[in-house]
Amino acid sequence: MYSQSIQKLIKIFTKFPTIGPRIASRFVFYLLKLSKEEIDELINSISTLKEKVKLCSFCFKSFEGEGELCEICQNPQRDKTLLCIIEKETDLIPIEKTQKYQGRYFILGGNIGKLKQEDIEKLRIKELKERVKDVKEVIIATNATTEGEATALYLERILKPLNIKITRLGRGLPVGGELEYADEETLGSAFEGRK
Repeated sequence: MYSQSIQKLIKIFTKFPTIGPRIASRFVFYLLKLSKEEIDELINSISTLKEKVKLCSFCFKSFEGEGELCEICQNPQRDKTLLCIIEKETDLIPIEKTQKYQGRYFILGGNIGKLKQEDIEKLRIKELKERVKDVKEVIIATNATTEGEATALYLERILKPLNIKITRLGRGLPVGGELEYADEETLGSAFEGRK
């Protein structure tokens, strides 16, 4: 049995996405081997993260800087009539790398895998409805997983009465794959082939 301090830290690490007790314990024992300076650097980095990084008031992307809007939402060259809905912030980077999309984003904050009420309630649906008022086209760019498809269908049902053009990414993305891991060419083709 591990000491109380080790157990406490393992429990904290298991709260991270996809981290189980075995990997969490590896993290803890790795930290035990670090020097005091390295631990201090880690502590300071976490503290700085919480102090300086904030969420964009429009799209919910994390950023550092002045104002309430991230660099994408502030950019006057972005097409404000296009809104791309993604599940999580890590899906944004591969889309940006394609340089095929020049609109703005909306980070939903997850998906509705099993259509449970608590899954639906954690999504930013109310905020999404506010953001689409001046939009001509909404691109639903959820992951090509069962959960992503369920989320996309749910979003289509919610947005349809608002009389906005709703498109989805074209195929080319592998079923069961996540946007975060898609290469730029495949993702670019999917954007061009959206329907």
